Amino acid sequence: MQNEKPEYVTKNNVMKKDTPAPAKERKSGNGGLYALVAFSLLIGVAGLAVGIIALLGGFKDNTPVATASAEGYYQGNSVEFEETSVANIANKVTPSVVSIITESRKSSYYSIFGGGSSTQQSAGTGMIVTADGYILTNKHVVDGATSVQVITQAGDTYDDVDVVGTDPLNDVAYLKINGVNDLPTITLGDSKTIAVGQPVLAIGNALGVYQNSVTQGIVSGSGRSITAGDSNGSNQETLTDMIQTDAAINPGNSGGPLVNAAGEVIGINTAVSQSANGLGFAIPISATKGMLNRIIEGGKAQRAYLGLTYITVTADVAKEYKLSVNQGAYVYNASKSSGSAIVKDGPADQAGIKTGDVITKVGNIEVGRAGSISTLVGEYKVGDVIEMTYVRDGETKTTKVKLEAYED
Repeated sequence: MQNEKPEYVTKNNVMKKDTPAPAKERKSGNGGLYALVAFSLLIGVAGLAVGIIALLGGFKDNTPVATASAEGYYQGNSVEFEETSVANIANKVTPSVVSIITESRKSSYYSIFGGGSSTQQSAGTGMIVTADGYILTNKHVVDGATSVQVITQAGDTYDDVDVVGTDPLNDVAYLKINGVNDLPTITLGDSKTIAVGQPVLAIGNALGVYQNSVTQGIVSGSGRSITAGDSNGSNQETLTDMIQTDAAINPGNSGGPLVNAAGEVIGINTAVSQSANGLGFAIPISATKGMLNRIIEGGKAQRAYLGLTYITVTADVAKEYKLSVNQGAYVYNASKSSGSAIVKDGPADQAGIKTGDVITKVGNIEVGRAGSISTLVGEYKVGDVIEMTYVRDGETKTTKVKLEAYED
């Protein structure tokens, strides 16, 4: 729960009906690709944020993703483009960025008279995170798909692709290409250390046709909240803690990387504003790491959670609720002020957290500066035990929390 109410924005996958499936063999990643994906947002006043980052580097098969803390970690987010070549970064990153073509079947009105159903195709972007074929993308890219096809920059086409998991709290999906072991991989950075004004590149399958297009910009903001949905008003979803960027994000970029000047992914391209120029949004990459690691290690596709509702503490919130701190997560149920903000017998409840506490740190990371509670916990796996620091009645305390799986 956020202290700001995000306004409604729209997301729209523009699909071409009754279109033949892409050819089984492709020599070019964008050849013969007709389906377009458009994901547009009408931006809320309190929620203007974007960030999309492409990551470099390599993972070996089933190698867990590093979940680095802000301390003792190489700060790729402090690198400037002047120190490196934008072209070199793009050349290193783009082999790990893929086009994702989905197909779904939709019943036709005339099917009751024997007309059958129509085929719909959509296109998006993804990034390869392990050599044996695990891919990160947006959930809305693969929603409702009956088949998923992956096309690499080299022109290789893969049809044996599974959706192995989706994040129940975020617009993130995890895919797996079966039967591969030597794919080029991207490097995941640390979105907790991003800075407003730092340079970034956005890479993706622009308009569903122009594979691995590269645009340049900066991180314009962080911690933004948006509410997105299809153009017809369905499939609404509230997304929080988003990165805002002015790097051009075009329809079809959904699921692609936002890369810092060190060639590390700091975000997943997710949305753009339809009503403004230079306003795009990306999901912080750190929020994906816990669930990704669990999947890579062979576990179930589960997201870790605390089991509480909260309001992000700002100066106004601190004043309104007479809090002794001006940063953190105020454990409070805003929809039912008399009700508990703690899920009974959930992880937070078992750790002794109570309504009215202000959580200020997850591990050694300050809540607010580096991300919200949801994003920071997203870096851990189900079953991990973490230390949390909180303030109760003006006194700072710590507790251990064993994270459990989120259940819908």
